[in-house]
Amino acid sequence: MKVNITTIGWGTGTFNVLYGLKENKNYNLAAVVSVSDSGWSTGEIRDQFGILPPGDIRRAIVALSEDTGIVRRLFEYRFKAGNRMSGHTIGNLLLTALTDITGDFEKGIHELSEMFDVRGKVIPVTLDDTQLGITLENGEQVIGETNIDIPKHDGNLAIKDAFLIGGGKLNPRAKEALRNSDYIIIGPGDLYTSIVPNLLSEGIKEAIHYSNAKIIYVCNIMTKHGETNNFEVEDFVDVIEKYIGEGEIDYVLVNSAPIRPDLVEKYAAEENKKPVQITDFTKFRGSSYKVIRHDLVNENDYIRHDPKKLAGVIADFVGGWIK
Repeated sequence: MKVNITTIGWGTGTFNVLYGLKENKNYNLAAVVSVSDSGWSTGEIRDQFGILPPGDIRRAIVALSEDTGIVRRLFEYRFKAGNRMSGHTIGNLLLTALTDITGDFEKGIHELSEMFDVRGKVIPVTLDDTQLGITLENGEQVIGETNIDIPKHDGNLAIKDAFLIGGGKLNPRAKEALRNSDYIIIGPGDLYTSIVPNLLSEGIKEAIHYSNAKIIYVCNIMTKHGETNNFEVEDFVDVIEKYIGEGEIDYVLVNSAPIRPDLVEKYAAEENKKPVQITDFTKFRGSSYKVIRHDLVNENDYIRHDPKKLAGVIADFVGGWIK
């Protein structure tokens, strides 16, 4: 009998989760994906054609495609400067065209998934045209995902809260996937621009609560300037619990492997990021969730989660080796 696994989030982290899991044919996979992106090609297409932002959907299709080599290069191909198509990706344009042809965004996703032999379901978290907003600790509000992702404000200010403008009712297909999951994997990814927008959808908190799934939160390896300045593991968990409720997370998966000092210095100097660490294990005593530490890092030229290592740990959950 196959195991139903649904991911929530987006960004490179969730891409790596799906990329690793799709190799196991015993998994039924579903990716619940944020549609609050507002930058670059995605933002222009959103404004010009009036469709939901295609960027993160495109990346999910790439992650779950059987042939991620040439498909990824094709989907991610961005036209160079100097022509009218400058900045746009092939994948975004394909999804836009299929949405226009079929008359429906989800039908466009289905057709594109069929074309590229996608293993699993790619599901927009909502079908409403929403914009992401945040409230900073000084009371200032910032609207637009791209303005939060690349701060136009003082990035040293902490984020107090996040919200959606324009509705955000949970997509019925996302609700169905969550309710029928054996495992729900939240993250990793940029906390306020990739993960939280999903958790803000009206009805997702209830869908998670009434699911019998085990909830695994995969914590980020590095902080992000403007979103998670100086965060430690417990800070990430606190934000997730703020939006889905306390007591819902069963496991928090944390990288335990050391990171090369030269990369740590590079990230600190260029992006003002630092490794996410557990500095005091006593803080987790009495927690409703269990902290699981594993070597999860891939640090060739970038610091990110390794798809094979992630898939191996998830297989240990499914196989009952981690309880």
